[in-house]
Amino acid sequence: MEKIVNIDSISAFNAANNHKTLHPLVTVIDYSKANPREWGDVDSIKFNYGLYSIILKDVVCGDLRYGRHYYDYQAGTLVFYAPGQFISMENPKVKYQPIGFGLLFHPDFLIGTPLGKTIQNYKFFNYQTHEALHLSDDERTMILDIFSKIEFELKQPVDKHSKKLIASNIELFLDYCQRFYDRQFITRDVVHKGILEKFEELLNNYFLSEKPQTLGLPSVAYFADELHLSANYFGDLFKKETGQSAKEFIQDKVIEEAKNKVFGNDKTVNEIAFELGFKYPQHFTRLFKQRVGYTPNEYRNLN
Repeated sequence: MEKIVNIDSISAFNAANNHKTLHPLVTVIDYSKANPREWGDVDSIKFNYGLYSIILKDVVCGDLRYGRHYYDYQAGTLVFYAPGQFISMENPKVKYQPIGFGLLFHPDFLIGTPLGKTIQNYKFFNYQTHEALHLSDDERTMILDIFSKIEFELKQPVDKHSKKLIASNIELFLDYCQRFYDRQFITRDVVHKGILEKFEELLNNYFLSEKPQTLGLPSVAYFADELHLSANYFGDLFKKETGQSAKEFIQDKVIEEAKNKVFGNDKTVNEIAFELGFKYPQHFTRLFKQRVGYTPNEYRNLN
């Protein structure tokens, strides 16, 4: 049996965690005040998110592993959920006391704020749970300080400054999280280099197989899935490591393969396009001209 938990109301969420509702669209939660979680006899729980939810989980991150490598940040992890996402928990039989902090806000709160226009730029809301942000002690202190500022403002009588100050602090918090993720991409250098090497191997093997004809052009989403990462996390990781987008890297590989095929055999442009995975030959010709400066036939005649 599956239990479904909808997280779409600030007041209901506060009530479920023993917190007073100070604002109908924003809350800061101290999970230690909540009652112990006990889900009963269910096989799984699906949490459906209708709110932006950022949870600081107080766990010992040194026990988390990625491949053969341990995470080396001890103070806790931040996970991010956006409206429309759901998370499943399998076999939740153990009773436990949640510990940590949370910042939750309804998407309606962002209407009319600068953050409402830029919230989609924070791609970590679409990272998977295992791609969480691992905080150092100093970073944890910074996060909790901003949580305190937001909570302070929630406790004040509402005036014309309230929404702006709360939204500004949420935006500041998200900007710091983006910086901390950039740090994580750097400090996980050994792990990430292994991922990039695997990606290059997968890309090379893609063109040695029949996949271009059966699956079409290689995509960032395809390789992210093969590497057990979200497309956003993989794209951000690749950009930080190389300075180039994963999509551009794939296109470079496509053009490299195309040059070899155009120069190395007598197949028609249409045949080469289909071999590479293009659905329409004209799309191949257009991309080739954009990247090389010549059409495939012009390039062939040059050589």
